[in-house]
Amino acid sequence: MSVAWSIRGEYLEACSCRYLCPCVTSNATAPATEGFCTFAMTYRIDHGDYGGLDLAGVTFAVVAQSKAVMAAGGWVVGLIVDAAASAAQADVITAIASGRAGGPLAALAPLIGEFRGVERHPIRVDASGQRRAVVIAGVLEQEVEGVASVSMSGECLAIDNCFHPANRRLNLATAVRSLIACFGIRWDDPGSQRNGHFASFAWTGSA
Repeated sequence: MSVAWSIRGEYLEACSCRYLCPCVTSNATAPATEGFCTFAMTYRIDHGDYGGLDLAGVTFAVVAQSKAVMAAGGWVVGLIVDAAASAAQADVITAIASGRAGGPLAALAPLIGEFRGVERHPIRVDASGQRRAVVIAGVLEQEVEGVASVSMSGECLAIDNCFHPANRRLNLATAVRSLIACFGIRWDDPGSQRNGHFASFAWTGSA
């Protein structure tokens, strides 16, 4: 019998591409600005249920590196689940993040060439105004700042109808800080010319 699940919350992301990332604006068919794309997507679940298992409060991060053209596949991927999550919650998040449980991330599964496992670390996610940040000390440290809209006070510029697992509409942002040092993937950039996004997400699936 299949198990129905749903999760919703907010996500943030930064990558190695210069702003604005050509992967997002080309449906993942244009070459990344550095000849590869190193990125992390961090998801904070505010409300969630997996066959009766409460997932509210669980945070996880998908870390990856792709070739120049993301659609070509061969991604190297790793998953970090918050150390505060239970073993049962971590197992469920692994199923969702790998695509085995269906949902939006299942569409990315064919692009993965190597899955380098799951790590457990304390994860802190902060939000203030149009800034979003994730801190896994020495492992994943990213902060993005939304690109302000001059026509809609208090809102960011956004891109609509994009091919992305989090949401079809993403706020545009630049990365104030982006450190990735895990799963054999390394990226360290302290500047603000790199690409970032944040958005709400709401996923459903069955496994």
